[in-house]
Amino acid sequence: MANPLTDLSKLCVHTITTKPWKIDQSAEEFGKAGIGGISVWRDTLEGRDIAKTGDMIRANGLEIVSLVRGGFFPSIDAVKRKESMADNMLAIDEAEALGSPMVVLVCGAEPRISLEKSRDQIRDGIEAILPYAENAGVKLAIEPLHPMYADTRSGINTMEQANDVAEFFRSDYVGVAVDVYHLWWDPRLEKEIYRCGENDNLFAFHICDWISPTVDMLNDRGLMGDGCIDIKQIRGWVEKAGFDGFNEVEIFSNKHWAEDQGEFLDKIKYAYLNHS
Repeated sequence: MANPLTDLSKLCVHTITTKPWKIDQSAEEFGKAGIGGISVWRDTLEGRDIAKTGDMIRANGLEIVSLVRGGFFPSIDAVKRKESMADNMLAIDEAEALGSPMVVLVCGAEPRISLEKSRDQIRDGIEAILPYAENAGVKLAIEPLHPMYADTRSGINTMEQANDVAEFFRSDYVGVAVDVYHLWWDPRLEKEIYRCGENDNLFAFHICDWISPTVDMLNDRGLMGDGCIDIKQIRGWVEKAGFDGFNEVEIFSNKHWAEDQGEFLDKIKYAYLNHS
């Protein structure tokens, strides 16, 4: 039986977390550290043979947890909405070639139209790509984002909204990615996590911390334990809801990207084992 004080088998690290490393180095270093999984950001695949990259990752003992990211469906411009469909289908192709079971959707928003209209376009976009995803065997995980991103990054800002969209489709291939950074503030979070689990829509769980005061709306996320999120409590809710997948560390941080990434990885392991 694994020792919970040293077990990293359910730890997954996103390539964006160790952004200065190329994907080869990330895979090698994560594997040597005993980390169980990796979530791959699409920019790291540019110019590479994607299938061979997947083989390289698995050869380092890592499970590919997800491909990040698709989405960005809303636009006032019909041509851009069509381009978004094409890019999302490309993301599905990349996930299939990589051997990733899932694409995470950052759903997008359009500040020149209402949030209600953006949400309609998000639902329409998912509906348009869903048959393609089902045929490829690739799941789509809707990630609700903090309301500070409701202008351009996502019109899906709460677990309740994400659940509503996922349940609309009633598909095994549409679910939700729970990210503590975006959802920790929500007074309905526990209830909506249980709702998500009851409908078998709980696809992913992302962890980091909210630094207070935060100095950057995008690139000032903290290591678990360095901020004000009760990560252990939320993880408890997620696991009670039936989730037994990876705990994915996704940290955007100018501070940590400037550090020695090997030392940063050691900090991630410590924070995971002690504060999540």
